[in-house]
Amino acid sequence: MAATGGGGSGAGSCFVLGASGATGQALLRELRARGLFARVTLIGRRRLSLAEESGTAVEQVVVDFERLSEHAAAFRGHDVGFCCLGTTRSKAGADGFVRVDRDYVAQAAELARAGGCKHFVTLSSQGANEHSRFLYLRVKGEVEKLVQAVGFDRCTILRPAVLLCARQEFRPLEWLTQHVLGAVAWFFPTAYSVPVQTVARAMVASVLQPGGGKVEVLENKAIHQLGKAEPQLGT
Repeated sequence: MAATGGGGSGAGSCFVLGASGATGQALLRELRARGLFARVTLIGRRRLSLAEESGTAVEQVVVDFERLSEHAAAFRGHDVGFCCLGTTRSKAGADGFVRVDRDYVAQAAELARAGGCKHFVTLSSQGANEHSRFLYLRVKGEVEKLVQAVGFDRCTILRPAVLLCARQEFRPLEWLTQHVLGAVAWFFPTAYSVPVQTVARAMVASVLQPGGGKVEVLENKAIHQLGKAEPQLGT
């Protein structure tokens, strides 16, 4: 991985899927602030309005996820791929949730690998299990297995607990859950929740630190630890 730490001018290239979501936005801020890559490509269904910043060049490529195979060029030539892509069952329905969180992610991983990507970093969920009777956890477990099978040199899977963030859209149940867990976090800081900023830092740190094997699975406690540490340049 050709990148430098400490906010310098980096080398190499990465892409981000799901940059419009809360975690994706936090990840993009972290990447731009650190200047770890010479080029960051956002791959999404629409262009985002981004604040003007000097340093890291950010490119945007609009794709049709229903015809993702026609956009192979968007995934070509990147050293690292970050995936924060996801939706909810309430927003997309059961079939739409499966299509976005499993099918789109798995196909994007395949295109990234074919395009030369060496390290794929993707968000999953605490409790992910392909045999779970709960749709959400089952789909997360299934996509973990599919992404691992692609054969990246390194694959990092993060399994955060409840994500603490400020949503642009109001979700009453999630709002209540976040406020309750925000209070609980004072007593059990790594057990039930994690701020999206911590997840973003952990995603970046996983790239900079030496790999713990071909496939690395980071549970919530490990995400907290890695997200709070100052990333060191790995090999």
